[in-house]
Amino acid sequence: MPRKTVARTARLASIPLGVAGRAVGGWGKRLAGQSADEVSAERTAKTAEQVFAVLGQLKGGAMKFGQALSVFEAAVPDELAEPYREALTKLQAAAPPMSARTMHRVLAEQLGAGWAQRFAEFDDEPAAAASIGQVHRAVWRDGRSVAVKVQYPGADEALMSDLRQLQRFSRLFQPFAPGVEMKPLLQELSERMVEELDYRAEADNQRAFAKAFAGDERVLVPRVVASAPKVTITEWVEGTPLSKVIAGGTPEERDRAGTLLAEFHFSSPSRVGLLHSDPHPGNFMLTPDGRLCVIDFGAIARLPEGVPRPLGVMTRLAVDGDPEQLSALMRAEHFIRPGMKLDPNDVLAYLGPFAEPASVEVFHFTRRWMQRQAGRVGDMRGQDFKTGRSLNLPPQYLLIQRVTAGATGILCQLDAHVAIRDIISHWLPGFADPDS
Repeated sequence: MPRKTVARTARLASIPLGVAGRAVGGWGKRLAGQSADEVSAERTAKTAEQVFAVLGQLKGGAMKFGQALSVFEAAVPDELAEPYREALTKLQAAAPPMSARTMHRVLAEQLGAGWAQRFAEFDDEPAAAASIGQVHRAVWRDGRSVAVKVQYPGADEALMSDLRQLQRFSRLFQPFAPGVEMKPLLQELSERMVEELDYRAEADNQRAFAKAFAGDERVLVPRVVASAPKVTITEWVEGTPLSKVIAGGTPEERDRAGTLLAEFHFSSPSRVGLLHSDPHPGNFMLTPDGRLCVIDFGAIARLPEGVPRPLGVMTRLAVDGDPEQLSALMRAEHFIRPGMKLDPNDVLAYLGPFAEPASVEVFHFTRRWMQRQAGRVGDMRGQDFKTGRSLNLPPQYLLIQRVTAGATGILCQLDAHVAIRDIISHWLPGFADPDS
Protein backbone atom coordinates (compact mmCIF):
# COMPACT_ATOMS: atom_id res chain seq x y z
CA MET A 1 0.00 0.00 0.00
CA PRO A 2 1.71 3.25 -1.08
CA ARG A 3 2.21 5.27 2.12
CA LYS A 4 4.13 8.38 1.11
CA THR A 5 2.07 11.49 0.55
CA VAL A 6 4.11 12.40 -2.55
CA ALA A 7 3.46 9.02 -4.23
CA ARG A 8 -0.23 8.94 -3.39
CA THR A 9 -0.76 12.58 -4.36
CA ALA A 10 0.88 11.94 -7.72
CA ARG A 11 -1.56 9.11 -8.45
CA LEU A 12 -4.58 11.14 -7.36
CA ALA A 13 -3.38 14.11 -9.36
CA SER A 14 -3.25 11.88 -12.44
CA ILE A 15 -7.08 11.90 -12.46
CA PRO A 16 -7.60 15.61 -13.22
CA LEU A 17 -4.55 15.61 -15.48
CA GLY A 18 -6.00 12.68 -17.38
CA VAL A 19 -9.35 14.42 -17.72
CA ALA A 20 -7.66 17.53 -19.08
CA GLY A 21 -5.63 15.47 -21.53
CA ARG A 22 -8.71 13.67 -22.79
CA ALA A 23 -10.47 17.02 -23.25
CA VAL A 24 -7.64 18.22 -25.50
CA GLY A 25 -7.58 14.88 -27.31
CA GLY A 26 -11.33 15.05 -27.82
CA TRP A 27 -11.01 18.48 -29.42
CA GLY A 28 -8.48 17.03 -31.85
CA LYS A 29 -10.73 14.10 -32.72
CA ARG A 30 -13.63 16.43 -33.47
CA LEU A 31 -11.36 18.34 -35.83
CA ALA A 32 -10.60 14.99 -37.47
CA GLY A 33 -14.28 14.33 -38.10
CA GLN A 34 -15.57 12.33 -35.11
CA SER A 35 -18.98 13.40 -33.80
CA ALA A 36 -19.22 15.22 -30.47
CA ASP A 37 -21.39 12.40 -29.05
CA GLU A 38 -18.85 9.73 -29.98
CA VAL A 39 -16.00 11.72 -28.46
CA SER A 40 -17.98 12.45 -25.29
CA ALA A 41 -18.95 8.80 -24.80
CA GLU A 42 -15.38 7.65 -25.28
CA ARG A 43 -14.04 10.29 -22.91
CA THR A 44 -16.61 9.45 -20.22
CA ALA A 45 -15.77 5.74 -20.38
CA LYS A 46 -12.03 6.38 -20.12
CA THR A 47 -12.47 8.80 -17.22
CA ALA A 48 -14.54 6.23 -15.30
CA GLU A 49 -11.95 3.55 -16.03
CA GLN A 50 -9.15 5.78 -14.76
CA VAL A 51 -11.04 6.73 -11.61
CA PHE A 52 -11.57 3.06 -10.76
CA ALA A 53 -7.95 2.20 -11.47
CA VAL A 54 -6.55 4.98 -9.28
CA LEU A 55 -9.01 4.78 -6.39
CA GLY A 56 -8.95 0.97 -6.37
CA GLN A 57 -5.17 0.63 -6.48
CA LEU A 58 -4.61 3.17 -3.74
CA LYS A 59 -7.16 1.58 -1.39
CA GLY A 60 -7.24 3.71 1.77
CA GLY A 61 -9.22 6.95 1.79
CA ALA A 62 -9.27 7.07 -2.00
CA MET A 63 -11.08 3.77 -2.28
CA LYS A 64 -13.30 4.58 0.71
CA PHE A 65 -14.38 7.72 -1.09
CA GLY A 66 -15.10 5.70 -4.22
CA GLN A 67 -17.25 3.29 -2.20
CA ALA A 68 -19.17 6.21 -0.69
CA LEU A 69 -19.77 7.57 -4.20
CA SER A 70 -20.91 4.19 -5.49
CA VAL A 71 -24.21 4.29 -3.61
CA PHE A 72 -25.11 7.51 -5.44
CA GLU A 73 -24.61 5.83 -8.82
CA ALA A 74 -28.40 5.58 -9.20
CA ALA A 75 -28.58 9.38 -9.40
CA VAL A 76 -26.16 9.65 -12.35
CA PRO A 77 -28.02 10.67 -15.52
CA ASP A 78 -28.62 7.83 -17.98
CA GLU A 79 -26.37 9.29 -20.67
CA LEU A 80 -23.40 9.03 -18.27
CA ALA A 81 -24.51 6.07 -16.20
CA GLU A 82 -23.08 2.94 -17.85
CA PRO A 83 -19.32 3.63 -17.72
CA TYR A 84 -19.57 5.21 -14.26
CA ARG A 85 -21.83 2.41 -13.02
CA GLU A 86 -19.40 -0.30 -14.08
CA ALA A 87 -16.40 1.49 -12.60
CA LEU A 88 -18.05 2.48 -9.32
CA THR A 89 -19.65 -0.88 -8.61
CA LYS A 90 -16.23 -2.53 -8.95
CA LEU A 91 -15.17 -0.46 -5.95
CA GLN A 92 -17.85 -2.07 -3.81
CA ALA A 93 -16.04 -5.37 -3.41
CA ALA A 94 -12.65 -5.40 -5.11
CA ALA A 95 -9.13 -4.07 -4.70
CA PRO A 96 -5.60 -5.37 -5.39
CA PRO A 97 -4.53 -7.56 -2.43
CA MET A 98 -1.40 -7.35 -0.29
CA SER A 99 1.13 -10.15 -0.41
CA ALA A 100 0.93 -13.24 1.80
CA ARG A 101 4.27 -12.34 3.37
CA THR A 102 3.02 -8.90 4.42
CA MET A 103 -0.25 -10.33 5.69
CA HIS A 104 1.60 -12.95 7.80
CA ARG A 105 3.72 -10.20 9.33
CA VAL A 106 0.62 -8.23 10.39
CA LEU A 107 -0.95 -11.37 11.88
CA ALA A 108 2.23 -12.09 13.86
CA GLU A 109 2.35 -8.50 15.16
CA GLN A 110 -1.32 -8.56 16.19
CA LEU A 111 -1.90 -12.15 17.35
CA GLY A 112 1.60 -13.23 18.36
CA ALA A 113 4.31 -15.31 16.70
CA GLY A 114 2.26 -18.48 17.12
CA TRP A 115 -0.80 -17.03 15.36
CA ALA A 116 -1.04 -19.96 12.95
CA GLN A 117 -1.68 -22.37 15.85
CA ARG A 118 -5.00 -20.63 16.51
CA PHE A 119 -6.30 -21.91 13.19
CA ALA A 120 -6.96 -25.41 11.91
CA GLU A 121 -6.74 -24.06 8.35
CA PHE A 122 -5.86 -20.71 6.79
CA ASP A 123 -6.21 -19.64 3.16
CA ASP A 124 -3.49 -17.18 2.10
CA GLU A 125 -5.53 -16.10 -0.92
CA PRO A 126 -7.81 -13.23 0.12
CA ALA A 127 -11.54 -13.83 -0.26
CA ALA A 128 -12.14 -10.09 -0.50
CA ALA A 129 -10.05 -6.93 -0.50
CA ALA A 130 -11.44 -3.50 0.22
CA SER A 131 -10.54 0.00 1.36
CA ILE A 132 -8.39 -0.48 4.50
CA GLY A 133 -8.16 -4.25 4.90
CA GLN A 134 -8.58 -7.61 3.22
CA VAL A 135 -10.44 -10.73 4.31
CA HIS A 136 -9.17 -14.33 4.41
CA ARG A 137 -11.17 -17.47 4.93
CA ALA A 138 -9.95 -19.80 7.67
CA VAL A 139 -11.04 -22.51 10.10
CA TRP A 140 -10.73 -21.63 13.79
CA ARG A 141 -9.19 -24.18 16.13
CA ASP A 142 -12.67 -25.26 17.32
CA GLY A 143 -13.74 -26.09 13.76
CA ARG A 144 -15.76 -22.96 12.98
CA SER A 145 -15.35 -21.33 9.56
CA VAL A 146 -14.18 -17.77 10.15
CA ALA A 147 -13.43 -14.57 8.25
CA VAL A 148 -10.10 -12.95 9.16
CA LYS A 149 -9.88 -9.25 8.32
CA VAL A 150 -6.33 -7.89 8.22
CA GLN A 151 -5.62 -4.16 7.99
CA TYR A 152 -3.19 -2.94 5.37
CA PRO A 153 0.11 -1.66 6.80
CA GLY A 154 0.21 2.12 6.45
CA ALA A 155 -3.56 2.42 6.18
CA ASP A 156 -3.64 5.21 8.77
CA GLU A 157 -1.16 7.43 6.91
CA ALA A 158 -2.74 6.68 3.55
CA LEU A 159 -6.27 7.49 4.70
CA MET A 160 -5.46 10.94 5.97
CA SER A 161 -3.23 11.76 3.01
CA ASP A 162 -5.91 10.71 0.52
CA LEU A 163 -8.71 12.65 2.10
CA ARG A 164 -6.63 15.83 2.25
CA GLN A 165 -5.79 15.52 -1.43
CA LEU A 166 -9.29 14.50 -2.53
CA GLN A 167 -10.68 17.70 -1.07
CA ARG A 168 -8.50 19.61 -3.52
CA PHE A 169 -10.12 17.76 -6.43
CA SER A 170 -13.66 17.64 -5.01
CA ARG A 171 -15.30 19.38 -7.98
CA LEU A 172 -14.00 16.75 -10.38
CA PHE A 173 -16.09 14.07 -8.66
CA GLN A 174 -19.36 16.02 -8.74
CA PRO A 175 -20.77 14.11 -11.79
CA PHE A 176 -20.61 10.88 -9.77
CA ALA A 177 -23.11 12.17 -7.19
CA PRO A 178 -25.48 14.80 -8.61
CA GLY A 179 -27.17 16.82 -5.88
CA VAL A 180 -24.58 15.84 -3.25
CA GLU A 181 -22.00 18.37 -2.10
CA MET A 182 -18.54 16.83 -2.23
CA LYS A 183 -16.70 18.87 0.41
CA PRO A 184 -19.09 18.09 3.30
CA LEU A 185 -19.11 14.42 2.25
CA LEU A 186 -15.31 14.30 2.31
CA GLN A 187 -15.18 16.13 5.65
CA GLU A 188 -17.63 13.70 7.21
CA LEU A 189 -15.72 10.72 5.80
CA SER A 190 -12.50 12.11 7.28
CA GLU A 191 -14.07 12.21 10.73
CA ARG A 192 -15.20 8.57 10.46
CA MET A 193 -11.85 7.28 9.16
CA VAL A 194 -10.04 7.50 12.48
CA GLU A 195 -12.73 5.34 14.08
CA GLU A 196 -12.50 2.70 11.34
CA LEU A 197 -8.77 2.23 11.83
CA ASP A 198 -9.28 0.67 15.28
CA TYR A 199 -10.54 -2.86 14.67
CA ARG A 200 -11.08 -3.39 18.40
CA ALA A 201 -13.71 -0.65 18.38
CA GLU A 202 -15.23 -2.19 15.26
CA ALA A 203 -15.37 -5.57 17.00
CA ASP A 204 -17.18 -4.00 19.96
CA ASN A 205 -19.70 -2.42 17.58
CA GLN A 206 -20.27 -5.75 15.86
CA ARG A 207 -20.74 -7.52 19.18
CA ALA A 208 -23.46 -5.01 20.08
CA PHE A 209 -25.27 -5.55 16.77
CA ALA A 210 -24.86 -9.34 16.94
CA LYS A 211 -26.36 -9.39 20.45
CA ALA A 212 -29.32 -7.20 19.46
CA PHE A 213 -30.10 -9.25 16.34
CA ALA A 214 -29.32 -12.70 17.81
CA GLY A 215 -31.95 -15.18 16.62
CA ASP A 216 -33.55 -12.65 14.28
CA GLU A 217 -35.36 -14.28 11.36
CA ARG A 218 -34.58 -11.41 8.96
CA VAL A 219 -31.12 -10.06 9.81
CA LEU A 220 -27.87 -11.92 10.53
CA VAL A 221 -24.83 -10.27 12.10
CA PRO A 222 -21.82 -12.63 12.33
CA ARG A 223 -20.46 -13.08 15.85
CA VAL A 224 -16.96 -11.89 16.72
CA VAL A 225 -14.53 -14.71 17.55
CA ALA A 226 -11.43 -12.63 18.40
CA SER A 227 -10.05 -9.16 17.77
CA ALA A 228 -6.91 -7.04 17.89
CA PRO A 229 -6.15 -3.42 16.87
CA LYS A 230 -5.55 -4.38 13.24
CA VAL A 231 -7.17 -7.85 12.95
CA THR A 232 -10.70 -9.09 13.51
CA ILE A 233 -11.92 -12.68 13.33
CA THR A 234 -15.64 -13.28 12.86
CA GLU A 235 -17.87 -16.16 11.90
CA TRP A 236 -17.88 -16.88 8.17
CA VAL A 237 -21.22 -16.45 6.39
CA GLU A 238 -22.09 -17.61 2.88
CA GLY A 239 -24.33 -15.37 0.84
CA THR A 240 -24.99 -13.44 -2.35
CA PRO A 241 -23.54 -9.91 -2.22
CA LEU A 242 -26.04 -7.16 -2.89
CA SER A 243 -23.85 -6.05 -5.79
CA LYS A 244 -24.75 -9.34 -7.52
CA VAL A 245 -28.43 -8.95 -6.66
CA ILE A 246 -28.28 -5.46 -8.19
CA ALA A 247 -26.56 -6.79 -11.31
CA GLY A 248 -28.77 -9.83 -11.94
CA GLY A 249 -31.17 -10.65 -9.12
CA THR A 250 -34.77 -11.70 -9.68
CA PRO A 251 -37.54 -9.19 -8.87
CA GLU A 252 -38.34 -11.23 -5.75
CA GLU A 253 -34.70 -11.12 -4.58
CA ARG A 254 -34.51 -7.38 -5.23
CA ASP A 255 -37.70 -6.66 -3.30
CA ARG A 256 -36.67 -8.86 -0.37
CA ALA A 257 -33.18 -7.37 -0.21
CA GLY A 258 -34.61 -3.85 -0.31
CA THR A 259 -37.18 -4.58 2.39
CA LEU A 260 -34.61 -6.17 4.70
CA LEU A 261 -32.12 -3.35 4.16
CA ALA A 262 -34.76 -0.69 4.90
CA GLU A 263 -35.88 -2.49 8.05
CA PHE A 264 -32.30 -2.92 9.27
CA HIS A 265 -31.53 0.75 8.63
CA PHE A 266 -34.58 2.13 10.44
CA SER A 267 -34.71 -0.40 13.28
CA SER A 268 -31.05 -0.39 14.38
CA PRO A 269 -31.08 2.89 16.36
CA SER A 270 -34.01 1.64 18.46
CA ARG A 271 -32.72 -1.93 18.83
CA VAL A 272 -29.00 -1.25 19.29
CA GLY A 273 -28.62 2.48 19.95
CA LEU A 274 -26.25 2.49 16.98
CA LEU A 275 -26.59 3.18 13.25
CA HIS A 276 -24.51 1.22 10.72
CA SER A 277 -22.92 4.08 8.80
CA ASP A 278 -21.17 2.49 5.83
CA PRO A 279 -24.01 1.74 3.42
CA HIS A 280 -22.63 0.29 0.23
CA PRO A 281 -23.59 -3.03 -1.40
CA GLY A 282 -20.32 -4.72 -0.48
CA ASN A 283 -21.37 -4.69 3.17
CA PHE A 284 -24.59 -6.67 2.70
CA MET A 285 -25.44 -10.19 1.52
CA LEU A 286 -28.56 -12.30 1.07
CA THR A 287 -28.06 -15.63 2.84
CA PRO A 288 -29.44 -18.92 1.45
CA ASP A 289 -32.18 -18.88 4.13
CA GLY A 290 -33.33 -15.42 3.00
CA ARG A 291 -31.79 -13.23 5.69
CA LEU A 292 -29.78 -10.04 5.23
CA CYS A 293 -26.21 -10.54 6.45
CA VAL A 294 -24.55 -7.29 7.52
CA ILE A 295 -20.78 -6.87 7.86
CA ASP A 296 -18.23 -4.08 8.44
CA PHE A 297 -19.10 -2.12 11.57
CA GLY A 298 -16.13 0.25 11.57
CA ALA A 299 -18.29 3.31 10.92
CA ILE A 300 -21.27 3.75 13.23
CA ALA A 301 -23.29 6.62 14.65
CA ARG A 302 -24.08 6.50 18.36
CA LEU A 303 -27.79 7.13 18.92
CA PRO A 304 -28.44 5.92 22.49
CA GLU A 305 -31.90 7.52 22.43
CA GLY A 306 -32.63 6.29 18.91
CA VAL A 307 -33.27 8.56 15.92
CA PRO A 308 -34.24 12.05 17.13
CA ARG A 309 -38.04 12.24 17.25
CA PRO A 310 -38.27 15.55 15.31
CA LEU A 311 -37.01 13.77 12.20
CA GLY A 312 -40.05 11.49 12.19
CA VAL A 313 -42.37 14.43 12.81
CA MET A 314 -40.83 16.39 9.93
CA THR A 315 -41.28 13.40 7.63
CA ARG A 316 -44.95 13.12 8.62
CA LEU A 317 -45.54 16.88 8.09
CA ALA A 318 -43.92 16.65 4.65
CA VAL A 319 -46.16 13.70 3.75
CA ASP A 320 -49.24 15.54 5.04
CA GLY A 321 -48.33 18.69 3.12
CA ASP A 322 -48.29 21.06 6.11
CA PRO A 323 -45.82 23.85 5.18
CA GLU A 324 -46.38 26.08 8.22
CA GLN A 325 -45.83 23.44 10.91
CA LEU A 326 -42.98 21.90 8.94
CA SER A 327 -41.13 25.21 8.69
CA ALA A 328 -41.78 26.01 12.36
CA LEU A 329 -40.33 22.68 13.48
CA MET A 330 -37.35 23.05 11.16
CA ARG A 331 -36.62 26.45 12.69
CA ALA A 332 -36.88 24.97 16.18
CA GLU A 333 -34.41 22.21 15.22
CA HIS A 334 -32.06 24.70 13.48
CA PHE A 335 -32.55 23.35 9.96
CA ILE A 336 -33.49 26.96 9.22
CA ARG A 337 -31.11 29.45 10.81
CA PRO A 338 -32.43 32.32 12.95
CA GLY A 339 -33.22 35.32 10.79
CA MET A 340 -33.27 33.31 7.55
CA LYS A 341 -36.35 34.17 5.47
CA LEU A 342 -37.77 31.16 3.65
CA ASP A 343 -41.24 30.69 2.20
CA PRO A 344 -42.80 27.66 3.97
CA ASN A 345 -44.24 26.52 0.63
CA ASP A 346 -40.74 26.48 -0.88
CA VAL A 347 -39.51 24.40 2.07
CA LEU A 348 -42.32 21.90 1.55
CA ALA A 349 -41.70 21.81 -2.21
CA TYR A 350 -38.04 20.99 -1.52
CA LEU A 351 -38.61 18.27 1.10
CA GLY A 352 -41.95 16.81 -0.02
CA PRO A 353 -40.58 14.66 -2.87
CA PHE A 354 -37.99 13.10 -0.55
CA ALA A 355 -40.86 11.98 1.71
CA GLU A 356 -42.79 10.49 -1.22
CA PRO A 357 -41.83 6.86 -0.39
CA ALA A 358 -43.59 7.23 2.99
CA SER A 359 -46.79 8.54 1.39
CA VAL A 360 -47.86 5.24 -0.20
CA GLU A 361 -48.26 1.67 1.03
CA VAL A 362 -45.58 0.26 -1.31
CA PHE A 363 -43.01 2.46 -3.05
CA HIS A 364 -41.02 1.48 -6.13
CA PHE A 365 -37.47 2.77 -5.68
CA THR A 366 -35.98 3.39 -9.14
CA ARG A 367 -32.95 5.05 -10.63
CA ARG A 368 -35.29 7.37 -12.53
CA TRP A 369 -36.87 8.58 -9.27
CA MET A 370 -33.47 9.25 -7.70
CA GLN A 371 -32.28 11.00 -10.86
CA ARG A 372 -35.29 13.32 -10.66
CA GLN A 373 -34.51 14.21 -7.04
CA ALA A 374 -30.83 14.81 -7.79
CA GLY A 375 -31.72 16.82 -10.87
CA ARG A 376 -34.14 19.17 -9.19
CA VAL A 377 -31.99 19.93 -6.12
CA GLY A 378 -28.87 20.22 -8.26
CA ASP A 379 -30.36 22.56 -10.88
CA MET A 380 -28.79 25.93 -10.07
CA ARG A 381 -31.53 27.73 -11.99
CA GLY A 382 -34.37 26.22 -9.96
CA GLN A 383 -36.03 27.25 -6.70
CA ASP A 384 -35.27 23.90 -5.05
CA PHE A 385 -31.54 24.56 -5.46
CA LYS A 386 -31.91 27.99 -3.86
CA THR A 387 -34.00 26.57 -1.02
CA GLY A 388 -31.53 23.76 -0.38
CA ARG A 389 -28.63 26.21 -0.22
CA SER A 390 -30.52 28.22 2.41
CA LEU A 391 -31.18 25.25 4.69
CA ASN A 392 -28.83 24.15 7.46
CA LEU A 393 -27.99 20.58 8.46
CA PRO A 394 -27.44 20.42 12.25
CA PRO A 395 -24.46 18.23 13.26
CA GLN A 396 -26.61 15.65 15.08
CA TYR A 397 -28.48 14.95 11.84
CA LEU A 398 -25.53 14.97 9.42
CA LEU A 399 -24.56 11.30 9.59
CA ILE A 400 -28.19 10.12 9.78
CA GLN A 401 -28.94 12.06 6.59
CA ARG A 402 -25.88 10.74 4.77
CA VAL A 403 -26.57 7.12 5.73
CA THR A 404 -30.25 7.39 4.80
CA ALA A 405 -29.29 8.86 1.43
CA GLY A 406 -26.83 5.99 0.89
CA ALA A 407 -29.38 3.33 1.84
CA THR A 408 -31.91 4.97 -0.48
CA GLY A 409 -29.35 4.86 -3.27
CA ILE A 410 -28.99 1.09 -2.78
CA LEU A 411 -32.78 0.64 -2.83
CA CYS A 412 -32.88 2.48 -6.17
CA GLN A 413 -30.05 0.34 -7.55
CA LEU A 414 -32.05 -2.71 -6.49
CA ASP A 415 -35.15 -1.35 -8.27
CA ALA A 416 -37.01 -2.62 -5.21
CA HIS A 417 -40.68 -2.43 -4.22
CA VAL A 418 -40.70 -1.79 -0.46
CA ALA A 419 -43.54 -1.25 2.03
CA ILE A 420 -41.44 1.54 3.50
CA ARG A 421 -44.38 3.36 5.11
CA ASP A 422 -45.04 0.46 7.51
CA ILE A 423 -41.34 0.20 8.36
CA ILE A 424 -41.07 3.92 9.07
CA SER A 425 -44.32 3.93 11.04
CA HIS A 426 -42.98 1.19 13.31
CA TRP A 427 -39.39 2.34 13.78
CA LEU A 428 -39.15 6.12 13.15
CA PRO A 429 -40.22 7.96 16.33
CA GLY A 430 -42.70 10.76 15.70
CA PHE A 431 -43.88 9.62 12.28
CA ALA A 432 -46.97 7.70 13.36
CA ASP A 433 -47.73 9.95 16.34
CA PRO A 434 -46.55 13.49 15.47
CA ASP A 435 -48.87 15.16 17.98
CA SER A 436 -48.16 12.98 21.02
